[in-house]
Amino acid sequence: MSAAADAAHRHVMAPDQAELGAQAAFDASGVLWAVHRVSGHIAVSRSADEGQSWSNAVLVTRTPEAIDAGGDARPKIALGPKGEIYVSWTRPLAEPYTGEIRFSRSLDAGRTFSPPIVVHHDRQVITHRFDTIAVNQDGEVFAAWIDKRDLVASTPSAYRGAALYYAVSSDQGASFRGDFKVADHCCECCRLALVSHRDGTVTAFWRHIFDPNIRDHAIANLRPDGHAEAVQRATFEDWRIDACPHHGPAMAIDGDGALHGVWFSGAARNHGVFYGRLSASRGDAAQRIGADSAGHAAIGATGRRIAIAWKEYRDGRTALRGLISEDAGHTWRPSELSSAAGLSDHPSLLTHNGRFFAFWNSGEHPLAVIPFP
Repeated sequence: MSAAADAAHRHVMAPDQAELGAQAAFDASGVLWAVHRVSGHIAVSRSADEGQSWSNAVLVTRTPEAIDAGGDARPKIALGPKGEIYVSWTRPLAEPYTGEIRFSRSLDAGRTFSPPIVVHHDRQVITHRFDTIAVNQDGEVFAAWIDKRDLVASTPSAYRGAALYYAVSSDQGASFRGDFKVADHCCECCRLALVSHRDGTVTAFWRHIFDPNIRDHAIANLRPDGHAEAVQRATFEDWRIDACPHHGPAMAIDGDGALHGVWFSGAARNHGVFYGRLSASRGDAAQRIGADSAGHAAIGATGRRIAIAWKEYRDGRTALRGLISEDAGHTWRPSELSSAAGLSDHPSLLTHNGRFFAFWNSGEHPLAVIPFP
């Protein structure tokens, strides 16, 4: 990596912020499960009262290890149809910007977790980072990540960014088949988003590098057999930048099967957080949401109802703001959800019994679950 590229890639995170990366999900019975970092361990906590109180954390990793657990690299959690609890995270390796995707599962309602495995078969000391996981309608586990094996195998000056790969497990996470490539030229340090469909496919949504260096977003459908459909451009702000935004998108699917996304652009004429329906054409015009300082938005859907949460910076504090639509994103009403001083993770959106909750981990409010009004 050249000195200029290294400077563009570098992302310095306060040590305390690396402890704040967390994600949560409701199971079918209404129990809320959260994965987070505790003193060098990946840990899982449960709440039976929508986040008002939490159990003592169960350690997933038996010994402390290096964990990439802040911002866009937070640990991930997904739940299976038979009560399985799946978690993934990135463990940094010896060289800068390198890592491997780790995975563990619980088949006994979170009492114990399996020894971690590495999801991908490629074992080079290169970038395998920014993992995410999803479970399809058949209980198959999809794991996707950013991967630089194709950069290593090519002429570095001729290869932009990294590649998007995925793997699939059909045995409740005991093993994964792959590695399946989805696309070349993904942005190398922005989070990915996955949602599953009724037919067993999973859609991926990510920041892509379109020729010559436009960092907008793309979508593609992933099949359990390892075949990915053609990559389609999904956002059109035309952000031209030779750097890593560390600002990935989020996505949700509504009751009619329509995909809804939120994303960030730093383009001069299209700057800010945007919401829109995702398709392989320009489709509906994207809507800008929030103030100039808005960022790191999350989105959720249940039926035709859509909710969005994002962070804004005001008077030395971070505000958590929200929008709700009752008509599949055509009209919106705003809400003020919370605020925190100091460091905080990015929010995520949860749904349970037709209600929306923002999950937000901060030093001031650990593992906070905020209901939308």
